[in-house]
Amino acid sequence: MGKFDGKLFVSDYDNTYQFTEGALRSGGVIPPVSPRNLEAIRYWMGEGGRFAIATGRALAAFRQHAEAIPMNAPAIVGNGGGIYDLAAQQYLVKRFLPENVLERLAAAAAAFPGISLEMYHEGPLVQVFSPTDWNRKHALLTGLGFQEVERLDRESVSLPLSKALFAAEREELEALLSYLQQQGWAEDYELIFSSDHLLELTAKGANKGAMALELRELCGCRELICIGDHANDLPMLRVADQAFAPANAVAAVKAGPVQVVGHCLDGAIADAMEALAG
Repeated sequence: MGKFDGKLFVSDYDNTYQFTEGALRSGGVIPPVSPRNLEAIRYWMGEGGRFAIATGRALAAFRQHAEAIPMNAPAIVGNGGGIYDLAAQQYLVKRFLPENVLERLAAAAAAFPGISLEMYHEGPLVQVFSPTDWNRKHALLTGLGFQEVERLDRESVSLPLSKALFAAEREELEALLSYLQQQGWAEDYELIFSSDHLLELTAKGANKGAMALELRELCGCRELICIGDHANDLPMLRVADQAFAPANAVAAVKAGPVQVVGHCLDGAIADAMEALAG
């Protein structure tokens, strides 16, 4: 019996497991993962605990980094769009957007022509409508190039979509969010910020919280521990038995039901695991 038997620890990827915010803003080099995090995760797993990443990234953007991450549980990808078993190379749970979302995306793009739209699929294809510099920076960060589309119709856009992502300055995205809520989108989809410049759209129920609970059941664990830094992590932080946030987390996360630990760069996951070890 290990001291962490029956415990599932789920961590966000960007700016929790690895600090990427600076690279997104500048297009620069991504700092390495804290060695303390790697050591702590391996100890956690060695003592019977399960460890998984829950990322807003689509599978193709996450898979290229996954081999370097010590994990012994399936990953949550696409901001809750699916649970993917990297060892078996298959989805265990998949919740993609309904095909009729395309017509609504076209209406939103027409109402806010200055906002670009990224559209993700099951494979590595990323399609972008009205790309801007933010899309190019995001592509550098994820390592996925994109195909520009000139129209949001079924002839131009491949379906189904695993998720869609609006990219712009925060003020513009706030106005878009208000508009979408007035149109009733919040009743049909998940709408949540994953950074100040990215507003995520996933299927209803496709969020990190719902998927973290499903993953706990799939792993046969009795306790769920989560750590994350941004608004899209709040659903899993709220359902966790114990929740943590790195010092670099946004104010809305640090104000929630979390224990704030050190900065991502200094080993926030290690801090949380040490607190759990007592």
